[in-house]
Amino acid sequence: MKRSGTAPAGPPAPSRAAYRRLSVEERRAQLIATALGLLAHRAPEDVSLDDVAAAASVSRPLVYRYFPGGKPQLYEAALRSAADDLQLCFAEPQSGPATVRLAAALDRYLAFVDEHDAGFAALLQGGSVAETSRTGAIVDGVRRGAAAQVLKHLQVPDPGPRLRLMVRTWLAAVEAASLIWLDEGKRPPAAELRDWLVDHFLALLVATAASDPQTRTVAEAVFALERPDGAAGRLVRGVTPVVAGAEHLR
Repeated sequence: MKRSGTAPAGPPAPSRAAYRRLSVEERRAQLIATALGLLAHRAPEDVSLDDVAAAASVSRPLVYRYFPGGKPQLYEAALRSAADDLQLCFAEPQSGPATVRLAAALDRYLAFVDEHDAGFAALLQGGSVAETSRTGAIVDGVRRGAAAQVLKHLQVPDPGPRLRLMVRTWLAAVEAASLIWLDEGKRPPAAELRDWLVDHFLALLVATAASDPQTRTVAEAVFALERPDGAAGRLVRGVTPVVAGAEHLR
């Protein structure tokens, strides 16, 4: 026989996790990370503040609260964050053959390019509606920082103009090759592009050493640490047959 009255209460429903309000720095970092994620595969002019707000699950006014300058200010903050990551690509412990260190740096650099393909292309090719003198300075800072890191790998405290020119020329070639690599559908594979860029570095080093005493000293030190099965040994074996027909030029 059923008892009349109120049904006994069941177990208490699990309480929903309390909403955690982000701190100012956490919210700012979230919005920058969201913008970077969108800019990775879309040009800056194709990313609006509404896109960022929707992807971050916040309102447009909230984005403006953290970036009152609007899209240019947010783009600049995102670019600075990406620039910090790019700067770290060429940081490598100063030990072992220089080509091994450069290969490791290029692996990180090309992984960044791969992850931020459209944004990377828009950044380096310029012409974006979000581009300003400040964003240009950020990009130039990355280039100068990368050059300083490469010169550290060469262990030259006071590089002369020819050696600095050689390093910056190589880095410009790395940038250009990365853009062409994206345009070619990321072919050849990144590992092959990395090896080719290391070969390019060695070739530029040797060519510069032929007419610059400081670079010659650096090149001799670099090759002294190389192994027969390393990048320099591979390049020498590959080039020897090619230049064999140039013996009459000696």
